[in-house]
Amino acid sequence: MTDSMYTDDKFIYSLHMEMNKRLKPHRFIHSAAVAGTASALAMKYGEDCSKAVVAGILHDCAKCYDDDELVSLCKKKDIPVSGFEEEHGFILHAKYGAYLAKSKYGIEDEDILSAIRWHTTGHEDMTLLEKIVFVADYIEPLRNKASNLKEVRYTAFNAKSIDEAVVMIMHDTIEYLKEKGSGIDTITKAAYEFYNAKTGKYDE
Repeated sequence: MTDSMYTDDKFIYSLHMEMNKRLKPHRFIHSAAVAGTASALAMKYGEDCSKAVVAGILHDCAKCYDDDELVSLCKKKDIPVSGFEEEHGFILHAKYGAYLAKSKYGIEDEDILSAIRWHTTGHEDMTLLEKIVFVADYIEPLRNKASNLKEVRYTAFNAKSIDEAVVMIMHDTIEYLKEKGSGIDTITKAAYEFYNAKTGKYDE
């Protein structure tokens, strides 16, 4: 698939319709909202808007599977599954989503695929598109439960660097998981330390 396909109205429409069929209504609405938010962030930070839309609409394309199914599907397709991921199967919707985006929906652009792959945990030294989808997933307009959401949204669109919003999201996510007594992926921990060192946001 050529890059020009990502700007084709019929192709974008087909992705929306496919997600509307595969996902539960609230998940489809969320995905459409992430696509729009990612596009706005792409305009702000100088990323390709069409790629942001495609990554946004497809980022949760594997959310139609439950945790055990995701573990099984990833193993069947030889997609690496860590011990933490096996215990927290929902995380694998990102990995399997990237696989589906390529194998089922014809996405060949590695920037888009990696943005889908890393939208949940993040990782150290992310690409701009990866950061955009990571942030858009957290701040899209219909989100309303995360702590400091108003501040994160403001930062995402007003900071000089999107890294400021990235580290805020990682910090708040880790704090939330600690409060719940839930496990935290080592990849997310390392990503937070990387972006906190880069931005100096939190004195820890």
